[in-house]
Amino acid sequence: MTVIVWVVVAVALAIGELLTPGLFFLGPVALAAGAAAVASLAGSGAIGSLAVFIVCSIASLAFLRPIARRHVRLPALSRTGTDALVGRKGVVTRRIDGATGGRVRIGGEEWSARSYLDGQVFAEGQTVDVIQIEGVTALVAE
Repeated sequence: MTVIVWVVVAVALAIGELLTPGLFFLGPVALAAGAAAVASLAGSGAIGSLAVFIVCSIASLAFLRPIARRHVRLPALSRTGTDALVGRKGVVTRRIDGATGGRVRIGGEEWSARSYLDGQVFAEGQTVDVIQIEGVTALVAE
């Protein structure tokens, strides 16, 4: 019976990892739950499989998460599309405020823009950093 519980936990954590991209926290724990299911299947019992889960969770988080985080933070030259714009500088071409947004020129292209943080206002000609791209809108900050 505990095998089924561990398999359900592993699947739930894996689904959670898919729904929260970029964090890479639930994936290693899902692997640990899978290892606990295997240990339970091998007859280790509830306490033994819990110990396997704890040890494997700590080990996988300590080993796999740093590797995955390094690969998520690709250098700008490796990124393509809108990902390549994140971290670049832009120049405000139309005033950006919280109410209406504005426009910003990034690498020769003009984008609709709004401030990343509420309440920030950027004047025309001001240099800003591109924090994120949402659809066709650049979220910018100082």
